[in-house]
Amino acid sequence: MKLQQQTFTIRPSQIKDAQALMNIDALVWTERTAPEPLCWPTREDFLLHCPPASQLVAEVDGVLCGYVGFRHPTNLAGNSHVYEIHIAVHPLYQREGVGTRLIRAAKQWAAQQGMRKLRLRVLSTNPGAVIFYRKCGFMEEGRLMDEYRIDGEFADEIWMSFFLEGTERAEKPDWMADGPAFDILP
Repeated sequence: MKLQQQTFTIRPSQIKDAQALMNIDALVWTERTAPEPLCWPTREDFLLHCPPASQLVAEVDGVLCGYVGFRHPTNLAGNSHVYEIHIAVHPLYQREGVGTRLIRAAKQWAAQQGMRKLRLRVLSTNPGAVIFYRKCGFMEEGRLMDEYRIDGEFADEIWMSFFLEGTERAEKPDWMADGPAFDILP
């Protein structure tokens, strides 16, 4: 699917998008990309967890093809400067720049909302996503080793972050300049 000749739009999600977003979740969040496949039991359940305007959606010629969702990771006031994000792009539109545009839009949206940091979690069994996030400027902050057992194999949960420009921590922290400042011993 080539996007050059088509109309591309990013906008906040609306209630009318629920079914399309649920369909994308069922296609994208599989045992390779998530601890378990994501299949919403009902539209109401989806809307309870993903209310309108809690995602930015991408449309190509009016067809919803991906989204980036965002929320505060906790309800604590001291954590209100952080958005945790998750992104999904319909398989027919992957590797066409949709994800990159969504991440760029999420960064702009978060900055407009006064956020300082974006964070996300990704499984070690999804190396393509790890590479993509690094290309988008995210850096690894931590790793929960053997956090999930998927199809009999252990997978790490990788925590990554991006500090928004204009904040005092937008650059890579000094202690991470040459990689981790410590060795993990067996």
